[in-house]
Amino acid sequence: MSRRSFLSVADLSKREFADLLERTRVLKENILRKASGNLLEKKVIGLLFEKPSTRTRTSFEVATFRLGGEPIYMQSSELQGTRGEPIKDTARILGSYLDCIVGRVYAHDTLVQLAKYSGVSVVNALSDLEHPTQIISDFLTIIEKKGKLEGLTMAYIGDGDNVCNSLLLGAALAGMNMNVACPEGYEPDAAILARAQSLAKENGAKLIITRKPVEAAKDADVLYTDVWVSMGEDAEREKKMKAFQGYQINSTLLKAANRDAVVMHCLPAHRGLEITDDVIEGEQSIVWQQGANKLYGAASVLEFCLK
Repeated sequence: MSRRSFLSVADLSKREFADLLERTRVLKENILRKASGNLLEKKVIGLLFEKPSTRTRTSFEVATFRLGGEPIYMQSSELQGTRGEPIKDTARILGSYLDCIVGRVYAHDTLVQLAKYSGVSVVNALSDLEHPTQIISDFLTIIEKKGKLEGLTMAYIGDGDNVCNSLLLGAALAGMNMNVACPEGYEPDAAILARAQSLAKENGAKLIITRKPVEAAKDADVLYTDVWVSMGEDAEREKKMKAFQGYQINSTLLKAANRDAVVMHCLPAHRGLEITDDVIEGEQSIVWQQGANKLYGAASVLEFCLK
């Protein structure tokens, strides 16, 4: 059986993306009913994490357990890579022990090397380029609230970061319009945007980059944001804090969206910066449902790679 890795949303076809979302919905029902079975029986999943995590780590550990597998958490600071071992050497050894590697890393190339040299499936649980597993749970949440993806409009306000990159690809595959409001110099990755634009054209969606949050939010069905300063960007903190003034989801911006628009944030949230407390705690926020759904997104991705 050929192995599959999941390093990018672009690794999926339109059909695979839709099927994965539907499977996420089914697995959620099964897990909640304690009827998820032993889909990962006798499978050992290694979680190789270079970055701190609350939701991603816990969701993958619990998902592995719920599906009958065994998770092993590996903090990179405790591995031989800190003493100079090349990632390809680590990959070869881990691949001989494990059935799948879930990596939360700084450099996307680390995941590419893990997939190339380990011989087992590799899942991107966040890199500097993408966060594809986040998008699976995000889009399930939108379907639960709106009943569909195609034809909706998402407004993303803030940094064109890894989450934004994956959202663009997901929106393009799903036929969902997406407006990104970001300061100059903080646009989404150019290659990913080009790929997303091509997919959007095939699927009848429109992707727009603008400098104006109100313009992006106008008539939007979903408002989405992420932190202004991501992990590993502390040196740029002061510069980014100045650049992102005005790129905040607040009650004023929310009024520019559709009356029944929902608000999303991948968490952790810095209240008072990219989003205000009253909005994230408000009636239109689906942030906590979104966060809870990460468990089911993790489960479906593991099943997809290992089935």
